[in-house]
Amino acid sequence: MDELISELSLEEKVSLLGGQDFWSLPEIARIGLRSLVMSDGPVGVRGTGWAPEDPSVALPSPTALAATWDPELVERAGRLLGQESRRKGVHLLLAPTVNLHRTPLNGRHFECFSEDPLLTGEIAAAFVTGVQALGVGTTVKHLVGNDFETERMTVDVRISERALREVYLPPFERVVRAGGWGVMSAYNGVNGSPMSSHAELQQRVLKDEWGFDGIVVSDWRAARDTVGAALGGLDIAMPAMQNPWGEALVEAVRAGLVPEEEIDAKVRRVLRLAARVGALGPPPSGEWPELDGSAVAHEVAARSFVLVRNEDFTLPLEPAALTRVAVIGALALDARVLGGGSATVTPPHVISPLEGIGRSLSGVDVAYATGADPRPFLPPARGPEWTGLRVDLAGKYDFAVGEAALRWIGDLPGRLDPADVDGLTIAGTFTPAVDGEHVFAVSGFGTFVLTVGEREVYRGALHVEGTERGELLLSPREHRAAVTLAAGVPVEVILTQIIPAGMAHTVSTTLGHRPPGPDAAEMITEAAALAAGSDVAIVVVGTTEQVESEGFDRTSLALPGTQDELVRRVAAANPRTVVVVNAGAPVLLPWADDVAAVVLTWFPGQEAGAALADVLLGVLEPGGRLPTTWPRRAEDCPVLDVTPQGGVVSYDEGVFVGYRAWQRASREPHYAFGHGLGYTTWSYEALRVVDGTAEITVTNTGAREGREVIQVYVRPAAPDDERPAEWLAGFATVTAHPDESVTARVDLPERTFQTWADGGWHTVAGDYEIVAAHALDDPRLVVSLTVGA
Repeated sequence: MDELISELSLEEKVSLLGGQDFWSLPEIARIGLRSLVMSDGPVGVRGTGWAPEDPSVALPSPTALAATWDPELVERAGRLLGQESRRKGVHLLLAPTVNLHRTPLNGRHFECFSEDPLLTGEIAAAFVTGVQALGVGTTVKHLVGNDFETERMTVDVRISERALREVYLPPFERVVRAGGWGVMSAYNGVNGSPMSSHAELQQRVLKDEWGFDGIVVSDWRAARDTVGAALGGLDIAMPAMQNPWGEALVEAVRAGLVPEEEIDAKVRRVLRLAARVGALGPPPSGEWPELDGSAVAHEVAARSFVLVRNEDFTLPLEPAALTRVAVIGALALDARVLGGGSATVTPPHVISPLEGIGRSLSGVDVAYATGADPRPFLPPARGPEWTGLRVDLAGKYDFAVGEAALRWIGDLPGRLDPADVDGLTIAGTFTPAVDGEHVFAVSGFGTFVLTVGEREVYRGALHVEGTERGELLLSPREHRAAVTLAAGVPVEVILTQIIPAGMAHTVSTTLGHRPPGPDAAEMITEAAALAAGSDVAIVVVGTTEQVESEGFDRTSLALPGTQDELVRRVAAANPRTVVVVNAGAPVLLPWADDVAAVVLTWFPGQEAGAALADVLLGVLEPGGRLPTTWPRRAEDCPVLDVTPQGGVVSYDEGVFVGYRAWQRASREPHYAFGHGLGYTTWSYEALRVVDGTAEITVTNTGAREGREVIQVYVRPAAPDDERPAEWLAGFATVTAHPDESVTARVDLPERTFQTWADGGWHTVAGDYEIVAAHALDDPRLVVSLTVGA
C-alpha cells in the first residue's frame, strides 16, 4: 500500500477521501484503483439509483432479522445481500444499523435490531460475516448514540462512560471482532463533540484500542468541519455535495493544520478496503453459490413472525375446516413491507396478505373488506383500471411502471445526466369501474401539474421555496383533487413534475388515486358484517410510512386511524379473530386480550403474504421471539421521550435500557423481551455450567416438530442497585421432533460478569444465578455459580 500511496499527489490522495458523486469514490487507473461504489442496504441493495429494470430483493426489516434469534439464518441473509451487491456493482453496503431500541418512539426503530446489546451484536456479526463472505464490505452504523431522529443533525447526546462501554458500544465492538470492514459515524454529537470529529471514540477506542483496520465513513453530509474531521478519526466524508474536504483539506495540509501522514493513514485504509472488495488490482474471480432471493426472504419472514397470543389453539388454522375466511384491512391488500427512508428499495414483487392467503386456500371463499385505511396519503395509481402507465424523463428516456410512484437518490434511470433532466411525466389511461367522485392526488416534492382528461386539476408546489433537499425527501406532502367520472369511459391522466436545474438526482413523485367508496364508519360496519358470516376473520393492522421512517420520530405508539375500533368491532362479530400486526416497532394493542390470536410480522419483505399464509395454516411454525419489549401503555415505558432540551438529550438512565429499565421500574409490559409462542411445547430438563459453558437439555413435549430459542440470563444473587436485575448472557436455537431431547451449549465469557469502571473492565466477584428461559418472564431452570475476582 505504501508504494501506491507514494505515487499519489496530495490532491489525488485527498480525492480518495471524499465522494466524487452521491455514492462513489473516484478511480485512479494508473495505480489499478477502480471507483469504489457504496449503496444503502439494511434489507436490500438499492444500488446507485433507481433502475426500474433492475429491482432489488427486499428482505424483512432488521427488527425481523433480530426476531429470528438465528445468526445462521441471518448470515445466509447477509450472503444474499452480498450476492445482490455484486450483481449491482456495489462494493460497500451501508449496513447494518446497531443503534439500540432505547425508546419505541425512534422513527428508525425498525432499522435497528434490538434493545439488548448482546443480541444486537450477535445478529449484526452474522449479517456482516454473510455479506463479507462475498467480498463485499459492510458499514456498521451509526457510531454512536443515534438512537432517535429528532434534531439528529445537531443534537448532542450525553452518555456516561459506563453506559457507552456496557450498552451502546458493545455491538460495534462485536462487529469489529468479527472482522467488519467499515463503520459509519453518526450525525449527532456525543458528550460535546460531533461524532464525525470525535477523536476519542473514532480514533482512540475504535482504531487504537479495538484494532479496527477498516474505514470510518461519515453519514451523508454529517462531516462539516475540515480540520476537526480530519484529526478526529474520520476517513471518508460523503457525499460530494457540501463536502468539507477536497480543496479545503489540501489547503489545511499545506498550512500545517493537518499532517500529511494523517492523510496517508486514511488513504491506506481506503486502499485496503478497495483490495478487500476487488476494486484494487485484478478483478475478483471467485465464484459463489447462487441463493434464491425469494426463498431466503420467505424463510426469514416466517422465522421472524412472533405469535404473542394464541387462545384455545386458534392457530394454526385447518384448511379442510374452512369454507369462508374474511381478510380485512387496507394493509392486507397494500402490504407495508419496508420502512421509510434510506432502507427503501423497489422489490421485483410484493405478495400481499390477501394474495398469499387466497393462493393457499384454493376452494375456500376468501373475502376481503377494507375495514380501515390508515394511510394518510392515497396509494399509487395501479391495477387493472390503469393501462399504459409510463414515465418520461424530459423526452430523453421513457419506461413502463407497474404503479405511478417514483423515488430515487443518485443515478437516474437510463443513466441520464441530472443536468439534462428538467422534468418528468407519469401518464396512463384510467378506465373507471364505477361512476362517481374519484380522488386523484399528487405527493412528493417539486412543482407539479396534474390533468385528468382535458381538465387541469392542480398546478403548484407542495413545499415552500428553499426547503432543504433532505427534508423534502423525508417529508413529502400531498394535494388531492376530486373528479366526477363515468364508469367505462377512459380518460388520460398526466402528472408533470418540473425539476430545478441539476436537481434530478433526488426525486420523489407519486400519482395517487382513490375510487368512490364508503366512509370510515361504513367501512368498519361492512368489515364486521363480513366477519360475522365467516369461519375466521384475519385483520391486518399496522403503521404507515408517515408514522415509521427515517428523518423523524413517532409522536404516538397508537395504531393510526380507526384500526383499533375496527379490531374491536370485528372481534365482537367473530370470536375467531386473528390480528396480524404489520409494524416495524412496538404499537399499542388495547384489544389484544379480546381476540383469539395476535401475530407480529414486522415489515416482512417482498414475500410477506406467502410467509404469513404458511404460518397461519401451519405449513411453517412462527419462529420469532421478541427482540424488544412491547408496552401495554405508552406511559409505562421507562424511556420514551426523544425531545432535545437546549439541543441536548441526556441518557440519564445509564445502563438501564430496555428490559433492564422495565425491571428496575417494576413495570409489567404487555409482552416481555424474548416472548413468543410456537406450535409445540417444551420441557426444560437439565441445566449445568461446565468450564464457562451453560449446557441446557430440552424436550419437545408437543405433537409436532418445532423450534425453541433457549435464552440464558445471568442474575446477581444479591441485589445490586448499580447493576441490572438480570441480563442476557447468550442464546441458542434447537429443533426437535415430538418426544426428542436435545442439548444446547451457551458460552459465558468473562465479559458476562464484568462492569466498566476506572477506565477498564473489572470482574465483579460473587454468587450468580444462571437462568435457562423460554423468555425473560418465563424462566425454566436456575443454577448457582460463584465467580472469583
